[in-house]
Amino acid sequence: MLRLTDVKLPLDHPEEALKTAILKALRLNPSELIGYTIYKRSYDARKKNAITLVYTLDVETAHEAQLLKRFNKDPHVRAAPDMGYHPVARAPAGLTERPIIIGTGPCGLFAGLVLAQMGFRPILLERGKAVRERTVDTFNFWRKGVLDPESNVQFGEGGAGTFSDGKLYTRVGDPEYYGRKVLTEFVKAGAPPEILYVSKPHIGTLRLVAVVQRMRTEIEALGGEFRFQSRVDDLLIEDGRARGVVLAGGERLASGHIVLAVGHSARDTFQMLLERGVHIEPKPFSIGFRIEHPQSLIDRARFGPQVGNEILGAADYKLVHHCANGRSVYSFCMCPGGTVVAAASEPGRIVTNGMSQYSRRERNANSAIVVGLTVDDFPGGPLAGMDLQRELESRAFALGGGTYEAPGQRVGDFLAGRPSTELGSVIPSYTPGVHPADLSACLPDYAIAAIREALPVFDRQIAGFAMDDALLTGVETRTSSPIRITRKDDGQSVNTAGLYPGGEGAGYAGGILSAAIDGIKIAQFVALSMR
Repeated sequence: MLRLTDVKLPLDHPEEALKTAILKALRLNPSELIGYTIYKRSYDARKKNAITLVYTLDVETAHEAQLLKRFNKDPHVRAAPDMGYHPVARAPAGLTERPIIIGTGPCGLFAGLVLAQMGFRPILLERGKAVRERTVDTFNFWRKGVLDPESNVQFGEGGAGTFSDGKLYTRVGDPEYYGRKVLTEFVKAGAPPEILYVSKPHIGTLRLVAVVQRMRTEIEALGGEFRFQSRVDDLLIEDGRARGVVLAGGERLASGHIVLAVGHSARDTFQMLLERGVHIEPKPFSIGFRIEHPQSLIDRARFGPQVGNEILGAADYKLVHHCANGRSVYSFCMCPGGTVVAAASEPGRIVTNGMSQYSRRERNANSAIVVGLTVDDFPGGPLAGMDLQRELESRAFALGGGTYEAPGQRVGDFLAGRPSTELGSVIPSYTPGVHPADLSACLPDYAIAAIREALPVFDRQIAGFAMDDALLTGVETRTSSPIRITRKDDGQSVNTAGLYPGGEGAGYAGGILSAAIDGIKIAQFVALSMR
């Protein structure tokens, strides 16, 4: 196969235009083209009146060798790489030890799937509930303000990414094409096939629920075992090596290979690991608010006359500003046509996140507008960042009235430094509700100053971004883990052999796809150690 890149066509091109473009680019006759597949499709919207689609295509022809020689100096023509997944090991016959995986978010699920596919019959422990039961608990919190600390947006089968936009793209390097393995398994489990080629694939919450269920069924069919409502309260360590875990009910499970895939909100687990002597370091993260606009405003700013085009869908954005006080403010986890969701996992605290369904047809666009922190901003030990998160979340809870309503403020009021007493034309999507307030009480002064400086700058990039009635909702604190559970090149903790920290909670990923990729890597480390 040949990989042909940077093929540009008009937004409304007919299907046969792709074949014509391939024949022209490679100087082939129609009879010499056996077939082609779309590897990636993106768009270039810099000229709103002439938006183009940009393709990367895998082309099959009998003249591959000749073409590679002919186009050896053309950067847009090369041999297509081998993107197939190749297992690194098989479980030896008679193996009795079973690896334990703590957590069933993307990292844990893919670690479990890959280990099961290699015959290692993993045991997956999840403190929360199975995904459909968890969904009931989560919607109960959103509708009634009744929080279950063990079953919510953060905890339960599928992890925090289940209640998000279901974004499946990442900036992490992926030379082994593990991301392709992830996307292929998602499609196998019922995700839309288009995620294999669109530039910014997403699934959406409701579809993710079904996908996660089917992945569980596959793992179980291969000999894996799931245990829900099985919180790990202790780690058994002997002579610097992990030997097993203790569950909340007192049950002990022995294993010398334990995957730690607990997510970025397992604060009690972080505390337990620190007390057991597992090496933990503080890690930078970001804090801020969610901002909401009418989706129509973002669509017009990004797509101009092409608003409503089915291929383009709902518009997104990515913004960054470097402030005079040395801080960086940027948009994070942008959710087109989505909702701001209550993402608390601890009583008496407010946390916001963003979510979209596959259709992305809700009235508002939302994203986090966050300020980057360094470890110098929270001195005091490995868990000081976690303590800062809790403090800010508690402030937001009190400012919202102490009922899980979130504090909110119109952008016009925020920029003018006055409290909001009522909301404007942008109807908040957050439930249980939004309480008008002064958000400057939620974050440190340097963060408030930075966001106030950044919003007018963003308005010059997206007209209307700083509109008076745009809505800020607080607080966004869980952009990433506040710690890193440091590991060696073989995937094991630097000071606790047999413990394999992975994914977002361990500080090695940031999103569904990167966490799933890290899960594959961790599974391979475990398999190589156990073979």
